[in-house]
Amino acid sequence: MKALVYTQPHQVELQERPYPQLEKDEVILRIDAVGICGSDLHAYHGHDPRRLPGLVLGHELAGTVVDSAAKHVSSGTRVTANPLITCGYCEYCVQGRNNLCVNRTMIGMTRPGAFAEYMSIPASSLIDMPQDMNTVQAALTEPAATALHAINLTMRALARPLPECRALVIGGGAIGMLSALLLRSYGCSDVTMAEVNPLRRQSAERHASCKTCNPLDSSPPENTFDFVIDAVGAKPTRNAALMSVKPGGVVMHIGLQDWASEIDMRKLTLAEITLLGTYTYTTADMRATVNALYRGAFGNLEWVETRPMSNGVKAFDDLDKGRTASAKVVMLPSE
Repeated sequence: MKALVYTQPHQVELQERPYPQLEKDEVILRIDAVGICGSDLHAYHGHDPRRLPGLVLGHELAGTVVDSAAKHVSSGTRVTANPLITCGYCEYCVQGRNNLCVNRTMIGMTRPGAFAEYMSIPASSLIDMPQDMNTVQAALTEPAATALHAINLTMRALARPLPECRALVIGGGAIGMLSALLLRSYGCSDVTMAEVNPLRRQSAERHASCKTCNPLDSSPPENTFDFVIDAVGAKPTRNAALMSVKPGGVVMHIGLQDWASEIDMRKLTLAEITLLGTYTYTTADMRATVNALYRGAFGNLEWVETRPMSNGVKAFDDLDKGRTASAKVVMLPSE
């Protein structure tokens, strides 16, 4: 089968790989659509020690079951999947917070991912979807669930309801764009996006009705926003998030471009800022996101770009060099 393989920093190759083996309680999926995630690009740059060369990346998927060793899953079923493979018995799993599972592994990290024609995965990771759901739409479940999980966590901490808040999203990648779209769907009408790429600013203005700014030219105004999402996670964006949030406001930290940096602890303390971290999503979030996508809560998704997987090498290069306006490229292995 064809697979797009991470071979060394700044290089992916289309290779022939063996068809997956079918293990007990697992299924084999034909991958119908798979998105390129920011974490895949992080690995592509050689910045993720957990993802080593020789790995098939990819974890944002929609597929069709072609072989099943699980009694309750039939061949021909169209599904998406939770790429986190969790144990089901640790304290976090039994609490329903399986995104924090202490024994978790992940497709596209600890086992081959979805940048391939076929992939194996435990049946317990499958997420049901309407069988008439658009394939590309379904492949956005994973990143959209990240946005949904983060915003739902934030709403518990906000002093006022979300529709009354001014929100700032830092970063116009897929998570930033999906967050902006969901904020609008939740009734937040005052959303600003800070993004350095002019193509992505135009896309945010057009598709998410955001106000936008280029933080390289002018920083977001200080002490202005009730709710700030840092969808980048670099030292400058962390500083910008804390600078722009109002006293008593909430900063949600999603991105992990840099693994450590200093932050303004004085403002955090004196202004009673709530700083929240988030990691992925629960299975319940994934199921809720499928329903949200299906009913159009994230808009028409016209900003998403599709390409055949045979174009995957160029897709990574274009994303790396900022040559695409789209915050999300979805590859189609069958084309």
